[in-house]
Amino acid sequence: MKAAASIFSPSVPLVVLLLCVVAGLSAVGPAAAQLGARSGLPDSSAETSRSPEHAAADGSEQSAAEVPDELRSPRATMATFLRAMNDIKRGDPERINQAQRTLDLSGVSALVREERGRDLAWLLLQVLDRTRKVELEQIPDMARGEPWVFARYQKGVVRIARLKDGRWLFSADTLSTLPDVADELSRKARVEGLSTAEYLPWHLRLRQQLPASFKQKGFLLENWQWLGLLMVVAVGVVLDWLVTRLLRVFVRGWRKRNNHAAFADLDDDMLRPFGMMTMALIWWSGIAWMRLPESALLILLVAVKFLASAAGVWAAYRLVDLIAAWLRHRSEQTENKIDDVLAPLIPRTLKVFVTVVGIVFVADNLNIDVTGLLAGLGLGGLAFALAAKDMVQNLFGSLTVLLDRTFTVGDWIVVGDHEGTVERIGFRSTRLRTFYNSLVTIPNARFITADVDNMGERQYRRMKATYGLTYDTPPDRLEAFCEGLRELVRQHPYMRKDYFHIYFNSFGASSLDVLVYVFWETPDWTTELQERHRFLLDSLRLAHRVGVSFAFPTQTLHLHRGDEAPPKEQWSQADAFSAGQAAAMAVVSAGRDTVDR
Repeated sequence: MKAAASIFSPSVPLVVLLLCVVAGLSAVGPAAAQLGARSGLPDSSAETSRSPEHAAADGSEQSAAEVPDELRSPRATMATFLRAMNDIKRGDPERINQAQRTLDLSGVSALVREERGRDLAWLLLQVLDRTRKVELEQIPDMARGEPWVFARYQKGVVRIARLKDGRWLFSADTLSTLPDVADELSRKARVEGLSTAEYLPWHLRLRQQLPASFKQKGFLLENWQWLGLLMVVAVGVVLDWLVTRLLRVFVRGWRKRNNHAAFADLDDDMLRPFGMMTMALIWWSGIAWMRLPESALLILLVAVKFLASAAGVWAAYRLVDLIAAWLRHRSEQTENKIDDVLAPLIPRTLKVFVTVVGIVFVADNLNIDVTGLLAGLGLGGLAFALAAKDMVQNLFGSLTVLLDRTFTVGDWIVVGDHEGTVERIGFRSTRLRTFYNSLVTIPNARFITADVDNMGERQYRRMKATYGLTYDTPPDRLEAFCEGLRELVRQHPYMRKDYFHIYFNSFGASSLDVLVYVFWETPDWTTELQERHRFLLDSLRLAHRVGVSFAFPTQTLHLHRGDEAPPKEQWSQADAFSAGQAAAMAVVSAGRDTVDR
């Protein structure tokens, strides 16, 4: 088995959990203090440690605040709690949130407040049911006053106290001793007509059925909690191994069914994060329902939440890689070059989106106030805006290229002093492969204002050349050569037939110059070079067949000798005009006869 398979070892998840626990230990203290301060709830220890006289005095000093009707008095708070718990029994589990609102959870860390508050609500209901039937009419309906005591026990007191903001809640000291009070009343029968056992969460019912030896507290936790932690960890590791193996088989089979080069680089273990995420979710559920002490719950739950969040982001990244492979496969099957640009851009966009969602998810699970964090960034907003100016310009530059279709992957472009073939278009920059094989990276912001010459968008590729023939070439040969070139244009498949010019154009210093002005309709530069090569070779073969020669720069020196013939007869101007007109008429007439023939 390859070395990568070692990630399936059961020890690896345990090491990951241990690392997360260490990270949680280093972050829980300051985070909990910060979050508790940010929560806006009063300090329950300070509230409950005061004497009733001080509490009443503080209450009288508070201005009339907007207090919810369901929490405006001890009677309203008790009624709200009982109605919420009864609604849960009737099948509305979401009402647990309303029940938690009646509890002063300011003494519980915000990181585990939801899980701890849910257990405390059920424990409070058990204590009430095992004490006496609640008569709402006997509970005071006062907006101000001293804390109201429901009952006193050996290990604690159940009371409803008024906070500084005017709300009446089950006090924090009541909640801190509630587990001990519940154990104290565990053997006491419930009040007749108040049956709650079948509605309790399974972990609370399980603990009630355990023998006393399992409930004894050994090292930090009760014996049954240690056993439960061991079982939860074992189940998570086994499911991690099982899910990973199944996904490996699935990826291997899927890759064989889709036998394509785009999927050849996919690893069999690319969906490995889903196994780790399954393990983290099992641990999360198990730890949350084991009624652990707050200190242990805080450390373990924060670590597992972080592990689940990290595994979720990692799994989403792997899914994006799978989507990227599929997009590459689809883009290779189409002729549209825009697909070649979007295929790499879409996965990068999705990864940025996954990262943002992952950060928000982690912050939400750790109860981090993202709004306050963003507000804090306002102090450095100006510096951030200046630093991000180039990034924003590059982003708009990439959007300009995509929306205007200035160029695409594979195009030959010229931008300023840079010329080459486009290899990749990203959010920040575009990469050009020059013709001497170097790689030039151009920020996309330049494309907003720069002049881009897209040679790849040319419909036709032009060639303008001058063929120089020797001065001893007869006119008929010259005419035959020009017509032969025109026929080559008409016969070559890639050459433009509706527009070209091939004519005897000028008398050069050492040659008779023939203008060749032709076009090719080719998709790329390689094809253009091949067709240009083909046309030039055919031109050379045509010259040999017609019997003309290409001139090269020469000079002819004439030496005057004394025995040469006397000069020709000198004509008058009128005779010269007449002779020239007659010769021209003869040439034109001969040309017409040639055309007629």
